[in-house]
Amino acid sequence: MSQNADHHGENTLPARRPGWTSGASWFTKRMEAAIVDIHLVGGAVRDLILGRTVTDRDYLVLGAEPDEFVRRHPTARQVGKAFPVFLLGGSQYAWPRGGSLASDLAARDLTINAVALGVTPGVAGRVTAHPLAFADLGHRILRPCSPASLADDPARVFRAARFAAQLPDFSPHPGLLTLMAEAARMREFSGISPERVGGEVIKALAAPRPGRFLALLSTAQSLDPWFRELRQADAIPAGPKPWHDKSVLGHTIQIMDRLAGNPLAVWMALCHDLGKTTTPRETWPRHIGHDARGKEMALELGNRLRLPAKFVRAGCLTCELHMKAGRYTAMRPGSRVDLLDRLWREGLVEAMFSLAEADHQDRAGTLLVAARRDLEAMLAVHLPEFQQNQGAASGEHLRLMRCRALAGLPGPS
Repeated sequence: MSQNADHHGENTLPARRPGWTSGASWFTKRMEAAIVDIHLVGGAVRDLILGRTVTDRDYLVLGAEPDEFVRRHPTARQVGKAFPVFLLGGSQYAWPRGGSLASDLAARDLTINAVALGVTPGVAGRVTAHPLAFADLGHRILRPCSPASLADDPARVFRAARFAAQLPDFSPHPGLLTLMAEAARMREFSGISPERVGGEVIKALAAPRPGRFLALLSTAQSLDPWFRELRQADAIPAGPKPWHDKSVLGHTIQIMDRLAGNPLAVWMALCHDLGKTTTPRETWPRHIGHDARGKEMALELGNRLRLPAKFVRAGCLTCELHMKAGRYTAMRPGSRVDLLDRLWREGLVEAMFSLAEADHQDRAGTLLVAARRDLEAMLAVHLPEFQQNQGAASGEHLRLMRCRALAGLPGPS
């Protein structure tokens, strides 16, 4: 690919390459008479190059002003305030920062996202890219587009960490770590919209290697203030050997990765040992009472990030109950009924015991099976009609019947 003096290159893709124009033909037919050039940009092009499934499509519009765009497409809905951004047909349309395609690509976050693919006649199949974009895609490197990439928008610190989680075979360039640390020291870093930070967190929780989100933030000294509960976690032992051989942070990252594919359980993993970060140094490596201490910390963290209420609640309950879940098969029937009842009402039985098994590898394959069996038996119990509608007494009768049902089962292994 040729590269010119403004640090961008252009190339026309082979017409036979599959997938490049998929999803764009409908758009071309609607826009070719009204717009000079339309380019698919950013992550969609990156994912096409990497052979990944494209989920979101963002376009840049060149050659027509926003008011003309709206006149010709009255169903377009404006969502951008500082810059004109419109939603149309499930995709996002914006105008290039700096007035040109080259300037827009230069202003993006990472080189691997600084790529554009023409989709309208005249530019169809033509790729314009940052000069390092294809090299970094090939070598699997996360590199900032410019020295100002993160300072211009400090929220990109969390985008970079999220990409580390979504692209586990990519490594951060040393320059990225430096710029992340510098951005985290900026006054503007603490003033980022909580919704933006929380949005990146939610995406990272659904990534193939969610623990890399925290790992990169820690390596780049970017946990504070948004994840301040964990800023010292890498210096605190997770527990006594031989049960633990990592720091609290390392253990948290490990459990998050074991639960990849279940975003809610991954968030619960992030929260489960928060209380250990407040353990007095003189009691290390033991963390007595960390479950109770972590509950308020999880609440504060979840609210700070403006996460959905279900996530905030799950994080709090995880801190409080994960130790009990880990001991589940050794508990008496009454304690098992009480624990299952709380988790079932919150819709967290599967997630909590998946976490417990990830946290206690020696009990993997037993805790969740036992909990499922007991829950099925417990929910099969119903109060006889003469004991119903008696308020608290009915609840106590039902609990007792459930305890008897679990006591009659073979002991959990």
